[in-house]
Amino acid sequence: MTTVAMPVFSTKNETKNQGILLGVVGTDIPLPELMKLIPKHMLGIHGYAFAITNNGYILTHPDLRPLYQDGQKRRKPNYSSVDLSEVEWEDKDDFLRNSMVNRRTGTFSMEVKKTVDRGRRVLKMHNDYYFTDIKGTPFSVGVALSRGHGKYFFRGNVSVEAGLRDLEQPDVALADEWTYCNTEEKHEHRHLTQIQAIKLFMTSRRPNLKCDRELIQEVLFDAVVTAPLEAYWTGLALNKSEYENMNSDKGVEITFLGTRTGLSRTNLFIPADQLSNQDFLTAEDKEGVFNADHFPLWYKRAAEQVPGTFVYSIPFSTALENKSVVLASTAIQLLDDRKSPIVAAVGIQMKLEFFQRKFWTACRQCTALDGKCSISCDSEDINCYLIDNNGFILVTEEQSQTGLFFGEVEGAVMNKLLQMGSFKRITLYDYQALCKEYTGSSDSARTLSDVILSVPFVHSAQRTRGKTLMVPCDTEYPAFISERTIKETTGNIDCEGCVRSFVIQQIPSSNLFMVVVDNKCDCSSVPPVTMDPIEIILDTCEHNESLKCDRLKFQKDRKKPESCHPFHPEENAMECGSATRLSTALTTALLPLIAAGISR
Repeated sequence: MTTVAMPVFSTKNETKNQGILLGVVGTDIPLPELMKLIPKHMLGIHGYAFAITNNGYILTHPDLRPLYQDGQKRRKPNYSSVDLSEVEWEDKDDFLRNSMVNRRTGTFSMEVKKTVDRGRRVLKMHNDYYFTDIKGTPFSVGVALSRGHGKYFFRGNVSVEAGLRDLEQPDVALADEWTYCNTEEKHEHRHLTQIQAIKLFMTSRRPNLKCDRELIQEVLFDAVVTAPLEAYWTGLALNKSEYENMNSDKGVEITFLGTRTGLSRTNLFIPADQLSNQDFLTAEDKEGVFNADHFPLWYKRAAEQVPGTFVYSIPFSTALENKSVVLASTAIQLLDDRKSPIVAAVGIQMKLEFFQRKFWTACRQCTALDGKCSISCDSEDINCYLIDNNGFILVTEEQSQTGLFFGEVEGAVMNKLLQMGSFKRITLYDYQALCKEYTGSSDSARTLSDVILSVPFVHSAQRTRGKTLMVPCDTEYPAFISERTIKETTGNIDCEGCVRSFVIQQIPSSNLFMVVVDNKCDCSSVPPVTMDPIEIILDTCEHNESLKCDRLKFQKDRKKPESCHPFHPEENAMECGSATRLSTALTTALLPLIAAGISR
């Protein structure tokens, strides 16, 4: 919420010069309602809008996390005073922040690292920022556009009849939080869904309804172009041989598609109540659906892969437990020699066990071919892993390791991959983290193991020898990303008198890598490579030149509101200060009380 308020003065002629304040009128505005006004389809896959106050605090921003955890109503301490520099932290000189605080209009560009999937993954991109002040308010608004996305649109003409017919199909849905038509303005329209409102707008002569005609034309076009998918998916389910080949043991559960206009199509291959991950593509799965401030995670990640490449991942839950499914998605790019915008993404959700079984089957088939594979993953002398481009394990012989970061399981190998440049470590900061603080115990100091990130790691506080408090803190943590140009490499690791060898090879047309490690040499003495956060404490900054410490040393710019009304131009100053004219009796009664208070 944000509160908008203003004073109400008497305007009667006989009292106008007295500046009589009748009261204050105001209203609370839900910020999600403001976000709905933003044309997300025009900002592109990674674009977003944000607003700050005159003091530089965030009014709305997609990286603002005011709650302890998704689905919880409990707010964090100081959630309303998160500074813009704490989410746009790559702006080392605070140029963007200070320009907006000082109500300037302009542009700014910088390289940024954006985290996705609860902070566990990172995307590198170049953002162009556009900002200006909002007249009549103490707020400034900004828009971030990522280069390579959202600049070019693809439009086509279809008949209204064909578009509406395909838009009303049961497998079609529109982004819940996008505004195709403003159904809130008129009372008679509030019961309409967005699809119903679009139909009314396009078929009525005077619908008395405000809609985005260009967006509607684009979404009708998307509905027509993607309509054949329904018949294709249905054909797969009906064609027994094709279906069993793709979906043995009902491994593939959902197929889905999303377009830049917020249109999505889904097809279930099994009953909804049998889905392994029933939150997927629902309002409960906030990162997996079109939102007021972001595209689905599977869409954003697919857009950053090489065209034609599938991105595979295991979803992370808030409880740090996987959903026993694998998502695979790929971006659909318009093939044009002039421009190549990404117009959609398509993918499937399959059971994790089904995906893993397919992998082991492929390994054994390779071993069975003469000369093709000299060793087998069934051998006790090697460990085989399938990891993604951020280093998370999708397939391993030890089921308990599935979903873990590879460095936690094979620290020596991960260290070597970092040294060789096959993977890169990227340092990230979280200025909205929560840390445990113990009170009522002999040792109340915080340790590094007590650091808890709101993203990516969330735990519930527990009592330990006293009361446990969750207090705001700043943390630093790593993320990892593979080097795309390296297709295959080998390495050797010296481990206390023996040599451990490994091979890593990229799997074509995917974000996956197969890692084969010789386990005959024990390298357990090498510490694991973890993604654990480290708290940044101000006391340690005296001789520390890190980014965080540099930011703590300088006072932030704050600005008073430009409009202030300490007096009324027609006000009679002689009428002011009447409160000092106390009666003699009241003054006499108060003086002894005041004297007694002073003497104490």
